[in-house]
Amino acid sequence: MMMSAIGALVGLVLSIVLIVRKLSPVYSLLLGALVGGLLGGLGIEATATTMVSGVKDITPAIVRILAAGVLSGVLIKSGAAESISHTIVEKLGRKQVYLALALSVMLLTAVGVFVDVAVITVAPVAIMIGRKLGASRFKILLAMIGGGKCGNIISPNPNTIIAAENMEAPLSSVMFAGLVPAIIGLLVTVYVIIPLMPNSDLYTPTSDKEEDGSGTKALPSFWASVAGPLVAIALLALRPLAGVAIDPLVALPVGGIVGIATTRTWNKAGESISFGLEKMSVVAVLLVGTGAIAGIIKASSLTDLLIGVMGSGEGGRVLLAPLAGAIMSAATASTTAGATVASASFGQTILAAGIPAVWGAAMINAGATVLDHLPHGSFFHATGGSVEMSIKQRLRLIPYESLVGLVLATCSTLAYLLS
Repeated sequence: MMMSAIGALVGLVLSIVLIVRKLSPVYSLLLGALVGGLLGGLGIEATATTMVSGVKDITPAIVRILAAGVLSGVLIKSGAAESISHTIVEKLGRKQVYLALALSVMLLTAVGVFVDVAVITVAPVAIMIGRKLGASRFKILLAMIGGGKCGNIISPNPNTIIAAENMEAPLSSVMFAGLVPAIIGLLVTVYVIIPLMPNSDLYTPTSDKEEDGSGTKALPSFWASVAGPLVAIALLALRPLAGVAIDPLVALPVGGIVGIATTRTWNKAGESISFGLEKMSVVAVLLVGTGAIAGIIKASSLTDLLIGVMGSGEGGRVLLAPLAGAIMSAATASTTAGATVASASFGQTILAAGIPAVWGAAMINAGATVLDHLPHGSFFHATGGSVEMSIKQRLRLIPYESLVGLVLATCSTLAYLLS
């Protein structure tokens, strides 16, 4: 029997409150799922079974996400990520500083680096440029965050993997479906949203003679740095292009191994893989909690309630995917968790409405960027700290980064309607 939507909603709200109160997100989600199931009319045994079933549904994606840690760890520990960002900033120069920073983070995220890690990686260069130009701290950070959001919807990162897995769509096709929205989002961020921001909280200008620190250590070349990610993406692209299915479980580690070879960092192979596994393990554990509450939501009538509010017409069915991603990203303050809960809870309903799996996953993924930066998540604090910004200052950036996410979700929806 379908349990009460009210129970699932109360459980979700409880999870949000506990996360805001700084309780572990995993335990917050598990407790919310338990309370939601019990209040919704399920017994203790049925609630536990439903929670475990929800976790079981996303287990294949968790395995693939752990495998993706090889590529991500190599990009960071080999210096490849730094090399890519330095090259882009150097080539575009000061006149296009915001484009350079946005493009740097976008590319790093697109090739498999976590968005918060990508921002932290580029931040030292951004701060140095900001001080040399006397640029706005807000504009500098928004450029990086905007680029990260754009890269996140075309990347082999956990959010894309989980959305594709839950919707049973090829990962490479979901990545490709986000390409045009990502490019439009990048241009809108740099040339529309950033100019609209007040030119406040400027860095104190420093002398041009001050070194940017880029030459303090040897970095691999740009082409050596991007070789691994390019191989991984090429392997994933074989499915839609040639009908040869290479699972991300194979493609992403192979890309990491190629990256080790091209950057000649065999001595750091163990360290790189351990670093990547550590980062992905945090996500994998989080997904246990999101899978549990997704199971409760999926078993409830909350999906039907949301559809009833939106209407049963074609417009309402199309908007369900990005709206679900946005709502769940707001609840969890995480792109990955938002995409997980949304795709696991609403995926079958979206498919039943006649929306192709690839576009359903792409719209959920784009929707999950709208509100994934709220203060009860780690992304808010990690990005603010990367540019020496206080919490009060960081809060002022939320409307602008929400606008970037809204542009991505809107473009993704329009791309589907025009396809």
